[in-house]
Amino acid sequence: MSHELANSADCLAAPVDTSSVSPLPPRRRVLAVLSALMGFASISTDLYLPAMPAMGRDFGADPGSIELTVSGFLIGFSLGQLFWGPVGDRYGRRLPVAVGLLLFVIGSAGCAMSGSAAEMILWRVVQAIGACSGVVLARAMVRDLYEGSRAAQMLSILITIMAVAPLLGPIVGGQILAIAGWRSIFWVLVAVGLATLAALFTVPETLPAERRNKNSITDAVLGYGKLLANRRLLGFAAAGGFFYAGIYAYIAGTPFAYIDYYHVPAGLYGVLFALGIVGIMVTNMVNSRLVTRLGSTTILRFGTFGAMASGFAILVAGATGWGGLWALTTLLFVFVSWSGLIVANSIGGALQDFPEQAGAVSALVGAIHYGSGIAGSAAVSALADGTPWALTLVIGVAGIGSFGSLVLVAPGRRLDLASL
Repeated sequence: MSHELANSADCLAAPVDTSSVSPLPPRRRVLAVLSALMGFASISTDLYLPAMPAMGRDFGADPGSIELTVSGFLIGFSLGQLFWGPVGDRYGRRLPVAVGLLLFVIGSAGCAMSGSAAEMILWRVVQAIGACSGVVLARAMVRDLYEGSRAAQMLSILITIMAVAPLLGPIVGGQILAIAGWRSIFWVLVAVGLATLAALFTVPETLPAERRNKNSITDAVLGYGKLLANRRLLGFAAAGGFFYAGIYAYIAGTPFAYIDYYHVPAGLYGVLFALGIVGIMVTNMVNSRLVTRLGSTTILRFGTFGAMASGFAILVAGATGWGGLWALTTLLFVFVSWSGLIVANSIGGALQDFPEQAGAVSALVGAIHYGSGIAGSAAVSALADGTPWALTLVIGVAGIGSFGSLVLVAPGRRLDLASL
């Protein structure tokens, strides 16, 4: 594979030469394994959401303590990626993912046997550190095999497949809870981790020894500073990061805006939330079809412009109360749906110039994305006043920031309608 990529993600990219790597198994099997790895972030939380009240009752803990099991997971997941990326660049992809999956299994078993909220939070951090290895290195494996727009296309396909997890997770988790109790949910995650570990070894190593980073892990971690100094990488990462801030503001703020403020029944809230996931799946499918023709940077510009426009409309609706519930839900659906044109192209664009550091770059981008998500959800909580205003403010700012970040991708170019 060439060590130098085209300077623009708008170039049509061919699959990378993998002659030095073991022949790949059928494409569907590779997609299935990579999708499973990338889906660990979703299944680790979505499956147990319906059980959170039952867990609180068993532990005698208040809702805030149980909610920290989600926050603890996100913190571990965000920071853990910064470790696994350089490890994957130095030692290959499969071994670090396997170790991470074992940590995930241990963490899930610890959650199942926890006797208090504090224990649960601790084991959730362990679970997250293990889970993020698969997510960050699955993205790097895509970069090992594909370049530029083709890599963004494959990421879109994977994200579309893994989007099924948020749709089915709460439903399946609710059924497990009703039949066998909340601890069984975590034993199911143990089984999922072991099954994925077995499936991992049906996919060959994608990073041959001669292409691995020979620097020490310490040097690689210190190298994050140099990566952050790259304007293009930072622009791509920030475009997705701002958008993630808006998405996590949506996740944190809509239950209160819909249920408490607009008095939407809890059952209907689940339907409204699922519509957003469907929108994400549709736009990811659109992206996978168009990205190799139009280029990932062009589509990213269009997607971030759409996020800015819909975010501004959401901000106006929140400030004026215009349109009430249905205007807010419609505009939020539009904002969330831009994910399919933003996330994969943000990751693909950041990865394109660093074939030898794909793991570290994937980790850095993932940490920026999830770290921004934590900031977005925290901002909604800090600014909450009992109305949808905080939610709409954070999403409005996030949309503007996502589009504005692309100034770093193309210094000196005007990012106006003519460039879309």
